Amino acid sequence: MFQPIPREKFDKLQFAALAGLMFLGAAFVYSATMANDSAGLLAWYQQAWVRQIFWYIAGIGAVTTICVVDYHTLARWSFVAYWAMILCLLAVLIPHIGSMRFGARRWIDLGFFQFQPSEFAKLAFILAGANFLSRPPDELKRAEVFWQGIGLMMLPFILILKEPDLGSALVLLPTGLVMMLVAGTPRRYLVKLLIGVGLLAVLFVADVLFAPAHWRIPMEQYQRNRLLIYFGRDYSNFAPPNATPAELQRLRQRQLDDAYNVRQALISVGSGGLTGKGWRQGTQNALGYLPRAVAHNDFIFSVIAEEEGFVGSVIVLTLYAVVLFTGLRIAGQARDRLGKLVAVGVVTLIFSHVFINIGMNIRIMPVTGVPLPLLSYGGSSVLCSLIAVGLMQNIHIHRRG
Repeated sequence: MFQPIPREKFDKLQFAALAGLMFLGAAFVYSATMANDSAGLLAWYQQAWVRQIFWYIAGIGAVTTICVVDYHTLARWSFVAYWAMILCLLAVLIPHIGSMRFGARRWIDLGFFQFQPSEFAKLAFILAGANFLSRPPDELKRAEVFWQGIGLMMLPFILILKEPDLGSALVLLPTGLVMMLVAGTPRRYLVKLLIGVGLLAVLFVADVLFAPAHWRIPMEQYQRNRLLIYFGRDYSNFAPPNATPAELQRLRQRQLDDAYNVRQALISVGSGGLTGKGWRQGTQNALGYLPRAVAHNDFIFSVIAEEEGFVGSVIVLTLYAVVLFTGLRIAGQARDRLGKLVAVGVVTLIFSHVFINIGMNIRIMPVTGVPLPLLSYGGSSVLCSLIAVGLMQNIHIHRRG
């Protein structure tokens, strides 16, 4: 169960890419937060960049701990972790237990740490899903096993959606479906499921864009507004027929206000040019056009793109590509289906986070609360990203057994 780890067993290339991402994360969280003069008045240990470094150190400790335990042992406890996270997802919805921030209940305040169960639930789902799907291939052909796997994915999906946290809920879908495909689930099941999901998605978008108020699917108004902005729908189209010019003007102004973050993020990315304005020289960030409440987490990529330009953006994408491709190599070298499924699940999860977050910074995706792994500020996100990589390293270490 426990054994010393020879240094040469680690995937050093992946660790080098992680080190690069953590260095950039600390540097640009510092740049994004210290542009505000009031941030310098805080004690050093309360500053965001110091906390980020603390979470990196804690995450590296978690990686080391995970790597000394064979992943089969971790998998045996996977359903315990899964149901523990389901209980946490239920608890976070209860008033006075879940903390309300920005109109959502996603955190449990532990005093020293804002615990976000949805981040840890993703990892618990990957372990439990891999354990469930690593059964004999003949069993995967049974319809009841397929629907049990879907149920395993949909339970945390629904609870996370309830918070509401649409972005974190959505990343579970590609993660679970790719794991099922790699496990050997019959493609006819997955094709039918994708067709059904696609039709529901089309109906959902049509409801958001065109349905009158009394026919709409219940959802938070800010989520609907984000989708309206993404698809370019004018708020005034939803005004009552007898709306006055002043009311129409108020709707247009509200649309401009709601689109402000996205517009400023896009300006930040575009204004960086080829090599950027220089570290801590980004005017969008320094002057507060890129809102300081989100610059160091959801829109950290915009800060990097403005200050380091196209070159810096390519470096970030290259580091992520190294992490993802080494993860696929680890999956290919895994000694069994369990290891392969865990590695594939982690790679898909990280890719989904990177694609959605950078996509919303350059306006090819609607705005969601999905963090950029290891770059966005946040304890839960940093810990879970490093633990996820630790799982891949575990599989690499124990690839011969």
